[in-house]
Amino acid sequence: MKKHNFSAGPAILPAPVLKEAAKGVANYQGIELSLLELSHRGPEFMAIIEEATALVQELMDLPAGYKVLWLTGGASTQFFMAPMNLLNEGETAAYVDTGTWANKAIKEAKGFGNVQVLASSKEQNYNFIPKGYKIPKEAKYLHLTSNNTIFGTQLHRFPKSPVPIVCDMSSDFLSRPIDVSPFGLIYAGAQKNLGPAGVTVVIVREDLLGKVNRYLPAMLDYRTFIKEDSMYNTPPVFPIYVSMLTLRWLKKLGGTKVMQRRNKTKAALLYQEIDTNPLFKGTAAKEDRSLMNACFVMAEGYEALEKEFLKETEANGLIGLKGHRSVGGFRASIYNAMPKQSVQALADLMRDFAVRKG
Repeated sequence: MKKHNFSAGPAILPAPVLKEAAKGVANYQGIELSLLELSHRGPEFMAIIEEATALVQELMDLPAGYKVLWLTGGASTQFFMAPMNLLNEGETAAYVDTGTWANKAIKEAKGFGNVQVLASSKEQNYNFIPKGYKIPKEAKYLHLTSNNTIFGTQLHRFPKSPVPIVCDMSSDFLSRPIDVSPFGLIYAGAQKNLGPAGVTVVIVREDLLGKVNRYLPAMLDYRTFIKEDSMYNTPPVFPIYVSMLTLRWLKKLGGTKVMQRRNKTKAALLYQEIDTNPLFKGTAAKEDRSLMNACFVMAEGYEALEKEFLKETEANGLIGLKGHRSVGGFRASIYNAMPKQSVQALADLMRDFAVRKG
């Protein structure tokens, strides 16, 4: 039976990427050595990381002055590494609270300076993106979370900011074209749209660094990794390799503009079923619905069918659809690598379930 992987992360990867990665693990480019045992200082891996960096620069259309780093520790490390590098004690950073991960970033930043929460949707269980807040010009940066995996909301337009934007793009990185120039720092865990868990991409505007007066451990100083081209210590070789293959795949497809069209088509298909099926309803405000994570529950009066529907999804090879405990119901993560056919399979099952149970 074909499996359709709707997991929120680690998430689906493109089939040709998995095939090529498996070959590399067994015998990298015919050299009779596994990629997993190559020296990270050898010419083979140096070519990999250089190509991965160049592809990010190309696909993101990065202006001069931005550096691409390959780090470890996930977005959770960036929650404190960003303010540690950008915010002095006594200075203020502005944050918008749109979900669990934004809230964790706020908590970490409080250890390094003043945090001003400009807006929050917490009282409505994060089911919308706050808008219309004023961004203080004296803030060192504005922190945003572009997509909220747990609650199924997404920033479809970034606010005009008088200060550099720091953004957690872990779950919608490279899913659409963006203008990088308003951003001072972008970070993204790889395990949604880029590669396996274990590597984090950081894009940082170099002129923002070196302005804090605290001691920065070498491993937590962005300048360390800029100076050493992300090779200060042994990098996560395999996740970077798979990320490079995914970047090649994305470029071959036509880049982020093509990917955005594909993602909009898949999301429209699924949300159409959610909105017209009498057994289901969406949980996020329609104008803020995520193209990456569609969250929905059983409609009023049909709550008792939740476990039965989830059981049917698993029996039909639709994996990873159980919603986060904060929301309940179901969550379909439809990242870049998710084919339209898999989304159609879910919509078809929802429709069939409604015919039988409605």
